[in-house]
This record gives sequence, C-alpha cells and structure tokens, in this order.
Amino acid sequence: MSMVESENFQHILRVLNTNIEGKKKVMYAMTSIKGIGRRFSNLICKKADVDMSKRAGELSQEEIENLMQVVSNPRTFKVPDWFLNRQKDYKTGTYSQLVSSQLDTKLREDLERLKKIRNHRGLRHYWGIKVRGQHTKTTGRRGRTVGVASKK
Repeated sequence: MSMVESENFQHILRVLNTNIEGKKKVMYAMTSIKGIGRRFSNLICKKADVDMSKRAGELSQEEIENLMQVVSNPRTFKVPDWFLNRQKDYKTGTYSQLVSSQLDTKLREDLERLKKIRNHRGLRHYWGIKVRGQHTKTTGRRGRTVGVASKK
C-alpha cells in the first residue's frame, strides 16, 4: 500500500495530551485517546463534518479544532445522554464525556469516595480483591500470594 503524502502531512498529532498516529484513518486514530471508543469516535467525526476516508495526518488545524469542540461539549451537538461515559455525575448531576486525564481523576475520586464511606465495593478495592461478584477461591491470585507457608 502506498500513500501519497501532501506537504502538510503530520505523522504524529498531539491532541488532548495524547499522541495520535497520522497514518491511521481519522475514526480509528481518535480511539487512541482514553475515553473515546470506536462508536463515539465515529459519532464525533460525523458531528464535526470530517471526511472519514481521510487519514489523521491529513486533517487541517480547523478540522482538529472542530473535533475537539464536539468532544469537549457533545450535548450541544445533540449527542444523546446514553452515549456519554459520565452520566448523572454524583456531585453535579450533569452528563458529560470525560477524556484522558479527566477520566483518571474522576475514577480515582469515585473510588476514594467509596472507600471513605466504607462501601462494600470500596473496601474490596482497598483490599485489592475482585469487586464485581466473581469467585475468589482459585482465581485472582496474581496480586498477593495465597496459601500456607511450608514448615522447615
């Protein structure tokens, strides 16, 4: 496969503190940003009127700005609430799409809140064991060694 490169082709784009590979198609290149999957990437490309047959390195600065505008406030572009990854925030009650470092921060805050109120989920996170009801008798032993120490 040979690609004809234009003069302003970028091999690596820096968007939302993430390196995006310029050789990939726009939709798949956007998925390298944490918090943006294939479906959301497809949707934001359509809402920002970006040609999906383009490579990420061929995008103009204006098109990148349009994409970031849709990512930063998707509800103004009529993205449905069920599509967003932060629904009914605990403190504010708002719906939003979190990406990159925002996602990490919110996850950490949620886990700290669960630990602070001594919730069952929070305690299991604190202990480092399975949280979602899985069996723990034989699986999940990578973190800590489980078993009997042999006598000498």
